[in-house]
This record gives sequence, structure tokens and C-alpha cells, in this order.
Amino acid sequence: MHGLAQAVPEALSIDAAARKSNARIALFPPATLLDRLSQALIEAGSPIITGGQDCHCEADGAFTGDISAEMLKDAGAGMVILGHSERRHGHHEPCALVAKKVIGALRVGLEPVICIGETLEERLAGETHAVLNRQLGASLPEELTGQVFHVAYEPVWAIGTGHIPTDEQVVDAMVLVKSYLEDRFHGQVTPHVLYGGSVKPDNAAHLLTLDGVGGLLVGGASLKAVDFNRIITAAG
Repeated sequence: MHGLAQAVPEALSIDAAARKSNARIALFPPATLLDRLSQALIEAGSPIITGGQDCHCEADGAFTGDISAEMLKDAGAGMVILGHSERRHGHHEPCALVAKKVIGALRVGLEPVICIGETLEERLAGETHAVLNRQLGASLPEELTGQVFHVAYEPVWAIGTGHIPTDEQVVDAMVLVKSYLEDRFHGQVTPHVLYGGSVKPDNAAHLLTLDGVGGLLVGGASLKAVDFNRIITAAG
């Protein structure tokens, strides 16, 4: 929950780095700034796209305070983050609800970024594989077949803590996700598998060299343009 109108000029300041990069850059501002930032980027001719931080699973209805996928699309979004750990744990959102949101996003042409990840307790108990497989199985609906989407592995214990999994732990998760997707969708989907969790300017380049890491979902480091610029540069 960050971002006021005064932050828009700073967000636009990453445009120069984005134009030089071969990476696809997306910003996920709060809903209150989505339309304003999207329009500013379009007017600047920027390659940066925008996305929502969450959406409701229904297209419309009596859900005061919620935002539908179509509302995000109308405000300029091309993507939406779903199943972030702060939604799963802080708002107690089950995988079944995440799957419904994914369907809602696909319905209007948004690319969902579906987050999965284990807690520290689950990691220490040796349950990481079981947790990730369960989240993948229940959060990814069959409607994803043939669609563009992304899976982001974010170990809950690494988000905002400064603790980074070992290279082996990251690669292990990437292999698990890719194997799951291949076994379930039989090559009919080719999503980018992203890593998120304490991504910083000084570790971004290394993370992107790890086998299976197809991109980064950046959290706190994206709040400062100077840091995010360095991450964009690291992405090449």
C-alpha cells in the first residue's frame, strides 16, 4: 500500500532505462494511480506497461470497494498480480479464489501473474514441494491453456526480509514449477516463471542467471526509481 500522485513523475523517470532494455518492464501501481500512470506512459510513448495489484473474481455486482478485472483494463492495465502472499495470508484468500480471479482476468484479456510460495515454517518442515504443488494445482484453472500468463515464485520468508534463498533453492523451485506446467498442460502453455522476494539492485543480475528464472517480480526495491533503474539495467 504505497504511492500517491506525487510519485508519478518518479515512476516515469525509469522510462529511459526501459527504452534501453531488452526486458519487458511492467509497473503495478495502486488502483488510485493506475489510470493516471497508464495515460502518462502512453503519452510518453513508453514501452512500460501497467498492471493491477489484485482484482475481484466477479465481473460486476454488489462488492463495494472491490475492483474488477474489467475496471483495471479500462484504467489501462495489461496485467494483474494474483495470489500474492499478502493476499493469501493477510486476507486469507484460498487458492480456489485465486483461480476464480485468474479466470476473471483472462476473460477481459489481462495477463495474470500468479504468485506461489511457502512460509518459513513450511520450508523448515520440508513441505516446500508439497505446498508449491498444492498452490499450483488449486490456483491455476484449466482456462489457462493456450493463454499468456506468468507464475511468480515468492518464498514468503524472503519477502521484505532481506533473506534470499540459496541458488539451489531458487533453481529447485523453478524446476518444480516448469515440470508441473509441462506435466499438466503438455506444452500448451509457455509462461515466464519469475522469482520474487528481496530482489535488490545488487542481486538482480545474479538471480537472472539462475537456471529457469525468466524474470523478476520486484517489491520494495521498485519503490525507489534509482534502485529500480539499476535492476532494469541488470536485466539487460
